[in-house]
Amino acid sequence: MTENPVPATLPTLVEDDVRRILCVVAHPDDMEYGASAAVAAWTAAGIEVTYLLLTRGEAGMAEAPEVVAPLREGEQRAACAAVGVRDLRILEHPDGMLTAGLALRRDIARVVRQVRPDLVLTANFEVEAYGSLNQADHRVAGLAAADAVRDAANPWVFRELAEQEGLEAWHARALLVVGHPRPTHARPVQEEQVRASVASLSAHVAYLRHVADHPAPEAFLPEILREGGAEAGTAYAVTLRVLHL
Repeated sequence: MTENPVPATLPTLVEDDVRRILCVVAHPDDMEYGASAAVAAWTAAGIEVTYLLLTRGEAGMAEAPEVVAPLREGEQRAACAAVGVRDLRILEHPDGMLTAGLALRRDIARVVRQVRPDLVLTANFEVEAYGSLNQADHRVAGLAAADAVRDAANPWVFRELAEQEGLEAWHARALLVVGHPRPTHARPVQEEQVRASVASLSAHVAYLRHVADHPAPEAFLPEILREGGAEAGTAYAVTLRVLHL
């Protein structure tokens, strides 16, 4: 049985009565490869956006982790400011060794119940992604986010969150997966948000300097968003796979 083809023009993501969006990713910079353009559009529209990073990205550079962790946090805060995000939360799970399991799901479910988002966004967590094998932390983070968003809605899962922390169950409307090869929807963005997205990635100065042969953000991000726009029938767009919950 063949999968239904993606329509020639992706429908626009419905955002009626959306007030809060939670973005769950593994590392500093993971939101900055296109998704932050949608974030800039959301914050400009008055939607509160929270970033939840599962690690501090401390294993991502040549310097010692105790040097890298605060450096990357500072760069992530600058990246958040570029797209209007004021709520940045960073967990202490080990970078490069993120482990799928109940502890990680509980930590994400806790933040879902704290933030009470209408939508939860994560990044592509398939084994193959972006033309190669997806990085291990990315796979774990996305799958854990998918599980935790449902855990957060079930009062009988992680009962201690309610009984000990006063965090009642919360049901988000949908999980959005950015970077998915089979998107179902698009979030059109304007040139102003494209520029904000470029600025957000450019804020990761030390990290980009560390990555050999990394192209300048302004050299490739607009093209990614232009390709998304071609799928959406607009100038620029972020494409998403929407999983209704």
